[in-house]
Amino acid sequence: MQPRSSRGLYAFAALVATLLGGCATPAVPPVMSTEAAPKAMDCPAEVPNGARCLSGQDSAGAPYIIVVPAAWSGVLVLHAHGGPTLGPVKFDRALADLKRWGIWVKAGHAFAASTYRQGGVAVRAAAEDTERLRGIFVQHVARPKYTILHGQSWGAGVAAKGAEMFTKGADGKPPYDAVLLSSGVLGGGTRSYDFRLDLRVVYQYLCQNHPRADEPAYPLWMGLPTGSKMKPADLRERTKECLGVGVPAAQRTPEQARKLKTIVEVLKIPERSVQGHLNWATFHFADIAHERTGGKPAFGNIGAVYQGSDNDAALNAGVLRYRADAQAVARFGADTDPNGHIPVPVLTVHAINDPTAFVELESQFRRTMEAAGTADHLVQTFADYDEHSYLSDPVYPALMDSLLQWVTQGRKPTPQSVAQRCSELKGTFGDDCRFLPAYQPAPLDARSAPRERP
Repeated sequence: MQPRSSRGLYAFAALVATLLGGCATPAVPPVMSTEAAPKAMDCPAEVPNGARCLSGQDSAGAPYIIVVPAAWSGVLVLHAHGGPTLGPVKFDRALADLKRWGIWVKAGHAFAASTYRQGGVAVRAAAEDTERLRGIFVQHVARPKYTILHGQSWGAGVAAKGAEMFTKGADGKPPYDAVLLSSGVLGGGTRSYDFRLDLRVVYQYLCQNHPRADEPAYPLWMGLPTGSKMKPADLRERTKECLGVGVPAAQRTPEQARKLKTIVEVLKIPERSVQGHLNWATFHFADIAHERTGGKPAFGNIGAVYQGSDNDAALNAGVLRYRADAQAVARFGADTDPNGHIPVPVLTVHAINDPTAFVELESQFRRTMEAAGTADHLVQTFADYDEHSYLSDPVYPALMDSLLQWVTQGRKPTPQSVAQRCSELKGTFGDDCRFLPAYQPAPLDARSAPRERP
């Protein structure tokens, strides 16, 4: 990757500012605020020199961070983070997001990120927290010329939901000019996590240690029973015991290797992501069951046919089966499922070999937008990476430039034009551009076994 000088970065920011009409840093608007003003803080080393960093906690209890670069383009990137995290919220999460997404500041844009006011799988609440932060920025920092809502991973679902929820501001216009969704969990909670229930039942069929025979039984859609003291380290010990996860392949027993191969083949997930998905299917499922659905199952596997093992008939006959509860599905879906009624441009990017949020989720999101009659607002791009959390530096400015041209000039991008813009930015942000303009993802059912639904 080529080195990037501050001079080059700020020159690029100036070019963006010219494109947007040469906006200077606006003054704080005369708006009465019910939110406390953020306070100045030292910027981390990853932030370009001259930037202004602010932090605070909103009225709902969500810590946040704001950064305005010295040569500000006038664009605010309002970031919705992924995860979601569990347990108490911490400011460190917002700081980590800034460090990962410092590319926005390097490209000349302001950045604002909330930790959200609570942990857990609560999409609408996170969207509310993100919108509240936008208000804080407008009231206490500056009025941006354009606001782009960026959602990453689970946060892409938050951003999509927020763009549906908040469609009209005080001036009658949408508060967000456009939406950028990267590596998004965009199938909605009721479709995106089916395979994790599949992982739980296949794992239990093979391993019989989550739970063990001498532990209290519980339905696996529950994640964990109420009062469980299990920690991620405890779960890692069980997967190591059964699958040899965490030890070199050469040190696994033949039985461990066989079971791990079965999970990889049946669930269509890479070996390196088995532990992570099992963690989510344990601890996040517990949050969903006990905090979001009233203790009823939002996931089921009746009718799912598992394939890829050395004895599929025995596997399908032996796995535990659960029926999703219609009320739980409706309740969870109301919070987590996008409806596609987004009134502004939406641009997505997804790695075709994403090990965490499968690329086929993009097919489901397109179907959602088509059903809502808003498919003309959507452009999807795909790239040849096998990562989830961050693809490469030039990818994101290329997406943002393309999105801003759509907003400011009405020039709707294409996958080809985004790839071309990425190539044009190599001298500034590095040469790792791997867009695949012709790629089209398969339907989600090709990745996750179809099943009965309430």
